[in-house]
Amino acid sequence: MISLGVDIGFSEIKFVQLERKGDTTHVLKVGQIPILSDLNKFDPERISKSQWSAAIQDGCKSLGINPKKIKNVVTSLSGSKVNVREIATLEMEENELATSLEFEAKKHIPLDGTEAIIDYHILGNDPKEIDKVNVLLVATTRNTINSHAEIVKDAGFKPGIFNSDPVALVNSYLSNKDYPDEGVDVILNIGNQHTSIIVWGKDMPFFTRELQIAGHEFTKAIAKAQNVDYASAEAIKLEKGIEALTSSDTSEDDGVLSIKVAEKTVFTSLADEIRKTLRYYIKTNSQAFFNKFYLSGGSATVLGLQSFLADLLKVEMELFNPFENVSSDREVTNPAQYAVAMGLAITGNEKE
Repeated sequence: MISLGVDIGFSEIKFVQLERKGDTTHVLKVGQIPILSDLNKFDPERISKSQWSAAIQDGCKSLGINPKKIKNVVTSLSGSKVNVREIATLEMEENELATSLEFEAKKHIPLDGTEAIIDYHILGNDPKEIDKVNVLLVATTRNTINSHAEIVKDAGFKPGIFNSDPVALVNSYLSNKDYPDEGVDVILNIGNQHTSIIVWGKDMPFFTRELQIAGHEFTKAIAKAQNVDYASAEAIKLEKGIEALTSSDTSEDDGVLSIKVAEKTVFTSLADEIRKTLRYYIKTNSQAFFNKFYLSGGSATVLGLQSFLADLLKVEMELFNPFENVSSDREVTNPAQYAVAMGLAITGNEKE
C-alpha cells in the first residue's frame, strides 16, 4: 500500500510518501516547500486557502507527485480549532457514547455555528474507576473540516483521511519507539505557529497542550531585538540560533568567552510554559514521572535550542528521527521536521 502524508503548516508544506509491503515500510519520497518566497510578506493571519493549495501543488510538482493519481492522502488539522484530549466516561452503547462525547466536545472547541464533528478511540478501562473507560476524543467543527477539505481539493487531491497533529505525532512516535512501561515520555513539536506538548505512557493518561510560542515568535523577537526586517531576522535565527538573543562578554579573569542568556527571552518564555505544563501534569497524575523528551518540528533544530531546553528543564532530550524504523535510500535533511508528515503517512498505510 502507498500513502502520502501532507503536513500543511504556516511556513512550509511537508510531504512523506510511504510504501508498505508486508512488515516493511519504505520511504518513496520526502520533501518540503515554503508557502511564501518573500518572507517579508509573511503574515500567518493572512495566508489564504489558495496560497496553501498552490504551495501543495508546487511541492508535488517538485517531488514528481501527481495528485490525481494519489488514492491515499492523509492531511492534518491543527491549532485551536481542533481539540484532542483523553476523558473518562461511563461504559455505554456506541450510539449513546457518540452523543455523550459530542456534548463533551462542545465544551472544548470554539463553536462557529456549525455542528461539532468528533472521532474517538477507546483506550481501555479506567484503572481508577471500574465502571468507566478512557477515551481519546478528537473534536472540531463542520466549518473547519469543509475549509480544510477545500485546500486539499483545490490542490488536486481527492480529500482522504483528516487527522490531527497530536495524533499524527503519537503515530510517528509509536512507529519508532516503545512507550515506557512506567512513567511517561514527552514529545515537544516546535512548529512555526505553536509548540505541541504530548505526554503519554503505557499506564498513564494521554495529555496534550498547545503553546503559542514557536518559530514565528522566535523570528519576531530577533527582528525586534536586532532592529531588522523579518527575512533578515529569519536568516539570523538560522545562523546564530538562540545566541541571536544573548549577549557575550569576555572575562578578563580567564579569557574565556562567556555567553550570558538575557534575563527573559522568547526562549526562556517557552521553557517556562513547558515547565508549567509538566508541573500541571504531575499535579494531576501524582504517580507519573518523566523519562525521555523528544524534540521535533520545523523549529526543533534552531541552533542551541535543544541543549538550552534540556538544561533549563533538567531533562534528557534528543531530536526525534521519524525515519528510524523505515527503509530509505534518500538522505533527509532535518528529519525531525517530518514527524507530523510521517505520522500522517503511517495512518494512511494502516487504512484497510
